[in-house]
Amino acid sequence: MAAKPKLYYFDGRGRMESVRWLLAAAGVEYEEVLFETAEDFWNLIKSGKLMYDQVPMVEMDGMSIVQTRAILKYIAAKYNLYGKDLKERTIIDMYVEGMRDLNDMIMLFPFSLPEEKQKILNYILERATQRFFPVYEKALKDHGKNYLVGNQLSWADVQLLEVILMVEELKSGVLSVFPKVQEFKARVSKLPNIQKFLQPGSPRKPQEDETTVEVVKKIFKLDEDLFLQHM
Repeated sequence: MAAKPKLYYFDGRGRMESVRWLLAAAGVEYEEVLFETAEDFWNLIKSGKLMYDQVPMVEMDGMSIVQTRAILKYIAAKYNLYGKDLKERTIIDMYVEGMRDLNDMIMLFPFSLPEEKQKILNYILERATQRFFPVYEKALKDHGKNYLVGNQLSWADVQLLEVILMVEELKSGVLSVFPKVQEFKARVSKLPNIQKFLQPGSPRKPQEDETTVEVVKKIFKLDEDLFLQHM
């Protein structure tokens, strides 16, 4: 029996959450090694497993896989969530890359300065409703299928549902003018593996709060001023 994938990260969403989502959608059980201190992270670096001394990292199939997109592409391909041919994979990539842009904005939002939060929130919501969701509304309407690409669940669908729920955490009712996206959300949320992942007590991580932010800063020894400049 093959070993379960092992995920190395802190106890929060960050860039690992999309990996959790994709494994859950594929029905794959996994284990997590969650850092609590800077020493935990440093010990992993000293092990020589981290190619760039960065996480996330996933151990599976005899590999120590780093870089978020590489991890997600491997999982999507392995579990038939990456289209049936090169054309479909390219379309999935285009959708996912756009979603990652929105995902990253939301992921970094809890780390923003208090006096900047409202401005950044307004910007995220404007981009979601004016640039990104219109694309997926049109795609679902034009494609006329239950999913974004082909006629089966793909990485793009899983990523879209994750992003939808993240935006709704920031502002409820944001899908009111996107009926096709609303239907998509309801439909995909009912798929057994995803429905299970959305239940309380699942490995899905809660929205980042101030406590999580402080833990992340401690583990990765982040200087707040430099971190915010980098954002």
